[in-house]
Amino acid sequence: MQQLKLTGFIFFLFFSIESLTLPTQPQDIDNFNATQKFIEEDTASMTIIAFAQYVQEATFDDMEMLIKDVMKYKDRCLGDKTLPECSKPANTVLQEMICSMEGLPQKHNFSHCCSKVDFKRRTCFLYNKKANVGFLPPFPTLDPEEKCEAYKNTRDSFLNQYIYEVARRNPFVFAPTLLTVAARFEEVAKTCCEEQQKANCFRAKAMPITQYLKAFSSYQRNVCGALMKFGPKVLNSINIAVFSKKFPKIEFRELTCLLEDVSSMYDGCCEGDVLQCIHDQSKVMSHICLKQDSISSKIKECCEKKIPEREDCIINSNKDDRPKNVSLTEAKFTGSEHMCQERDTDPADFFAKFLYEYSRRHPDLSTPELLRIAAVYEDFLGDCCSGETPADCYRHVEGKFNETTGKSLQMVQQECKHFQNLGKDGLKYYYLIKLTKIAPQLSTEELISLGKEMVTALTTCCTLSDEFACVDDLADLVLGELCGVNENRTINPAVDRCCTANFAFRRPCFESLKADQTYVPPPLSQDLSVFPADWCQSQDEELQGKKYRTPGNSFHLNPGLRGFAADLVAPSAFLSRLGVCFGPTPLPRGSQRPLRDLHCLWDSNGAFVPVLSKQFLIALVRLKPQLADEALQSLLTRFAGGVEKCCAAPEPDACFREERPHGPRESTVARQRNARGSVAQAPGRLLPSVSGAVGKPACHPRVLGALCTLS
Repeated sequence: MQQLKLTGFIFFLFFSIESLTLPTQPQDIDNFNATQKFIEEDTASMTIIAFAQYVQEATFDDMEMLIKDVMKYKDRCLGDKTLPECSKPANTVLQEMICSMEGLPQKHNFSHCCSKVDFKRRTCFLYNKKANVGFLPPFPTLDPEEKCEAYKNTRDSFLNQYIYEVARRNPFVFAPTLLTVAARFEEVAKTCCEEQQKANCFRAKAMPITQYLKAFSSYQRNVCGALMKFGPKVLNSINIAVFSKKFPKIEFRELTCLLEDVSSMYDGCCEGDVLQCIHDQSKVMSHICLKQDSISSKIKECCEKKIPEREDCIINSNKDDRPKNVSLTEAKFTGSEHMCQERDTDPADFFAKFLYEYSRRHPDLSTPELLRIAAVYEDFLGDCCSGETPADCYRHVEGKFNETTGKSLQMVQQECKHFQNLGKDGLKYYYLIKLTKIAPQLSTEELISLGKEMVTALTTCCTLSDEFACVDDLADLVLGELCGVNENRTINPAVDRCCTANFAFRRPCFESLKADQTYVPPPLSQDLSVFPADWCQSQDEELQGKKYRTPGNSFHLNPGLRGFAADLVAPSAFLSRLGVCFGPTPLPRGSQRPLRDLHCLWDSNGAFVPVLSKQFLIALVRLKPQLADEALQSLLTRFAGGVEKCCAAPEPDACFREERPHGPRESTVARQRNARGSVAQAPGRLLPSVSGAVGKPACHPRVLGALCTLS
């Protein structure tokens, strides 16, 4: 892709490249030249990526202004190559130019970064990136015909706009990944613009690109978060486990040499240094291809591809087969009489070798589990070597490994059991409740996104043969997104402890968390509690008597939130009265109209289905985070039953007033709350009672009684 014809702009990068370590070996020179050629062809794209990721709020016009500054820089250096500024690293030059753009640092609140220099400035720009991009406008969309017309007539501008919009919404994704996404998008545009059904084509072919971007974004953010929070030692352990599983033939010495390049790559990529990231990733892949005979038999075709297809192919290649001469156990680390002495000689090297040997022998285990095994081994060996008879002690280490893996396996099995019992919809609500209780400080958008990712992990993995590794790896990536990249991100004391205490045991730590004890619920929102006047409005006759039919009807109330999705919606009589979701005219089938607390849609049988929105559920849990899951479910179900009865009554208003307890009994009933936080209910009342505490406004007769009890 040769976007934005910037003849001469390459000169800027040639000066910058001189600051990199120049190769001396013939094969390294070939790789350097190939990488440099790739950079020449995609220079503008790289500039857009760097700028959009550093200053996400900036406009495309701002980016074009930056290009003008770059061209001025080029002219100065063409006039005098000896100028000091012409030998600076590319990332330093770019940040200086961004800081010098009139009014931009003040407008977008990064002037504090511009007051710093060198490493401190680079770190500041990194920490200024925002993972939650809710502040950005919706991703711009065009009609397929307009999209194809723009691609045909203004290809460069069209593709640059796409890169800009994707990069600013994915500030931690590495530049090579974004360039691959852009290249794939152009291929989709080429193909779909020749089709009759352009919309269907774009919809089908864009989905794999979105999934690819999401997968790489999650992994890269997770690894960079590990580097920022735990340092290079943990990053090195992650890479040992990953590369040893993928390339079990590789010798430890070769792996150590390769990981030096990998660590350098992550330093540049995680920092957002686009040029350094591309050079270092290319260097890693060239290393692998050069030694492919001793590393992997699965990458020959990949190594014949050009940049960046080569990198993408190697990353997505299958794991190599374990060498036949490699047994399942390595006696050197479990039965040697001299383990303690070997450990003491070089502890870092000793435990790195152990992780390498164990990982290449157990490719069926997840990366987090391999790190847990390594941590358990280090602690266990430390205890044994300080005892009277070390050899008698550490011969039981295999039992410790099995115990550790058994606990992790049990955790995964329980999660997959939730999926089997609750189904995809029930699981969605289960994780919304769980995540909101432990981290109510997160935004609603973040909670919904994290819940969706957990559901995706389980629905993807729980039917696979490698269920354990798949679930554990993907669930850990979700926690990585929750914890964030920046080391100064804070949520609440319990969550922060899980995010920063021990990378390997992050999952078990989160699994043990309960509702956040430091959280103070917000006051009851009137928008959340008042009945819209047309909730019980009669609708078209053809909607009357429609039944709500869904697999969820077979679910029943019980611990574990079985059937939670079905129990959150009202029964069939309520549905028939709700009709078109309170609107004056029926909605077309297949459409959806969100109204306050409920979303409405047609089911496959033509019946209308109101579904309690995720936002409404999160608000409920925030109001009463200590409420037991069963009590919350019961409260919402009673609310649905009360609305069903009253909406079916001749005079709904009178029914709501009748169902709502009055006078002195309100405060009496409100005090009848059990120790678990559930709500006592007066006999015969379908709507839960209303708190009449002093200083709180009394609920209107048409208030959701269930919510008033939470105020």
